[in-house]
Amino acid sequence: MDATERFTGRASDYVGGRPSYPPGVIDALFNGLRDPRSLIAVDLGAGTGISSRFLAASCAKVIAIEPNAEMREHAAQVANVEWVAGTAEATTLEPGISDLVVAFQAFHWFKHEAALREMKRIVRPGGRAALVYNERDDADLFTAEYSKIARKFATDQTEQRRDNGRGVFEAYPGWRTITVVNLPNAQTLGRDRLHARANSTSYFPKSGPNARELHASIDRIFDEYQRNEEVTMHMKTIVLIGDF
Repeated sequence: MDATERFTGRASDYVGGRPSYPPGVIDALFNGLRDPRSLIAVDLGAGTGISSRFLAASCAKVIAIEPNAEMREHAAQVANVEWVAGTAEATTLEPGISDLVVAFQAFHWFKHEAALREMKRIVRPGGRAALVYNERDDADLFTAEYSKIARKFATDQTEQRRDNGRGVFEAYPGWRTITVVNLPNAQTLGRDRLHARANSTSYFPKSGPNARELHASIDRIFDEYQRNEEVTMHMKTIVLIGDF
């Protein structure tokens, strides 16, 4: 399947089930740059705009690049977010247009070398590129149980792709400096939102016996770990920052 179409049919669940990011991500991304309120950021693989809105609360303008029409259609409109139907490898943007270019939860779907070249092209001289990922923290018991389910029902090696993608980004020889920041994050979920989170995952089955077994397993761990009809997914947010 073309990576740009992996989330077709999952956009509404993406809106309802995906987590945001801790405030410390903003501090890490903009540390050492000018006042964020004067900066333009590009969000590559912006999905339904969770990350774009997160950035837009702090900077002057966000250009959200998303190739999947359904994902763009489900995005809430924000005044200082401009949506573009481009790809990470061919954004259609002018050279040097941004101060910061970021991929949240998406770099592993890109053609890495082409995307890194495009990042360098659209960032002004002396600008910055970054990756941000929420990864489950299995030190928490509920989260570890969810991870077991994820490994059992995964239809491909997406989680390994994420690790590999971060390695490629970190090893890129074009950086003047590279910084890695790790932050705690958590998402509180009711039963429906937990199922939506699973349904938003491109490497989980969407239908059929395996999908039904997946969701039965999610119900089982929800019932075991819920408190007041909610569970908490614990995460580590990883921020990789490359300065040109």
